[in-house]
Parts: sequence; C-alpha cells; structure tokens
Amino acid sequence: MVPPPLVVLLALAATALAEPLRFVDCGSKDGSIQEVNVSPCPTQPCQLVKGTSYSINVTFSSKIESQGSKAKVYGEMLHVDIPFPIPEPDGCKSGIQCPIEKGHSYSYLNKLPVKTEYPSIKLIVKWELVDDQDQMLFCWKIPVQITS
Repeated sequence: MVPPPLVVLLALAATALAEPLRFVDCGSKDGSIQEVNVSPCPTQPCQLVKGTSYSINVTFSSKIESQGSKAKVYGEMLHVDIPFPIPEPDGCKSGIQCPIEKGHSYSYLNKLPVKTEYPSIKLIVKWELVDDQDQMLFCWKIPVQITS
C-alpha cells in the first residue's frame, strides 16, 4: 500500500504535468464552458507559428435550444476586435450535432490557421460561438504570440 502523503504528491505531480489551457470566459450567456484545448499549445501564451494550423476543441454545455450556431473569431489588440477568418464558421459543421438542446454537452472542433502574412505580434485570441438569437453559447480569450 502506498503511504497517503505519497499519493497526494503523485496526484499533484500528475496535475501539474496535465495542466489544462487557462482561458478567460468573456461573456458565455447561453452556454457554460467546461474545457478549452488548443493543440499544440504546451505553454502560455500560445506560440502560434505562421503557416501552421492549430486544432481547437471546446467542451461546453448549452443552457438553451438553438437550430444552429456560428463562430466568430477575433484578434484583440489594444481593446479593438479585428475579425480573424476561420475555414468553417458553422458550428453545426464543427463537431456539434444540431439542433442544439438545452442541458446537453457538446464538443466544438475547429481549426485556427495562422497565415504567413500575419505580423509577428502578441495579441489576444477571442473565440465566440453564437446561437440563433446571436447570443453567446460561449466566449473565451487566450493570449498568443504569433511568430515566424
């Protein structure tokens, strides 16, 4: 049998190695975020290399019914939101089975392409998913550094 202090120490070490991505909820009204994963992003701020695409996976639960959903992504600099194009803005084509039902959990999956023409800069990525009423199912922000 493993002594209790050692069990606690091993649990703390495992937690430190598997630290989830820290994000700021920026106004999720019609949903609740459980987890945000950006891959690869081993440290924060996420180092986004130009010419690379990153996988986004957001686990959330819905507080409402909605026939569809649409993603809106921004680069936030000096408190100004600059639209950031993504390949598929339709949430129903991004891992979510529509219609969205109240009380159900969903895994939203998408890609974040970082174009080579983007400047090397630090900024905040702001990712929203809105419902049929243009209300936020989720909204999260993370700091990033775009690099060559």
